[in-house]
Amino acid sequence: MLRAYLFLLIFVPLTFVFAFSAIIATLFDPTGRLYHGHARLWSRTSLWMAGVRLVAAGQELVPRDQPVIYMSNHQGNFDIHALFRAIPYRFSWIAKEELFSVPIFGYSMRRAGYVPLDRSDGRQALKSMERAAALIRQGRSVVIFPEGTRTSDGNLLPFKKGGFLLAGKAGVPIVPVTISGSRQVNPPNQIELYSGTITVRFGAPIPVTDESSRGREELLVKVRTAIAAGLEA
Repeated sequence: MLRAYLFLLIFVPLTFVFAFSAIIATLFDPTGRLYHGHARLWSRTSLWMAGVRLVAAGQELVPRDQPVIYMSNHQGNFDIHALFRAIPYRFSWIAKEELFSVPIFGYSMRRAGYVPLDRSDGRQALKSMERAAALIRQGRSVVIFPEGTRTSDGNLLPFKKGGFLLAGKAGVPIVPVTISGSRQVNPPNQIELYSGTITVRFGAPIPVTDESSRGREELLVKVRTAIAAGLEA
């Protein structure tokens, strides 16, 4: 418990420092590369402070010459840091709207071009998917957690359909990503913090071949199966 409090004592102000610095970076570099570099350094520092070792597998499967949609399971608070460090190319987040209301941090996310998603309002959620599709068409990959929230027991939750609608609109493949170990580092709904290893496994890209409702359902099953296979590896 003491270890967790000491981590938070440093992590919280450090996060705001990085967020503010990243905002300044956007004033000089509209491409977002400096911002992304700030975010990766923030995550690298956070993992180091927590005593977490990161292992990435399958990075060679990630396409280099086209945008993709990364879909990952969501086990815990350290998933964000793990993905920032493991994904080899620059990307944007599709994140829950509440995060964009956090002072400085939320504004920083908006400056980065991240897309807020309000799942409580279907019309707003659809608009978010439209904005994300436009971002992808500009050449930017995005990350989304299809479960919509963190799992409490490590098992995959039902997948939301918005990300698969997005894949059809944008016409880009989905890269399935499996995170293992983050629940052990920081158990759900607990403040405890343990050192350990987080593994991020990338699966082969799954193309969108049918934009119909049935096609989206089949795509969902394929992505879910690929992520589940990573959990069993």
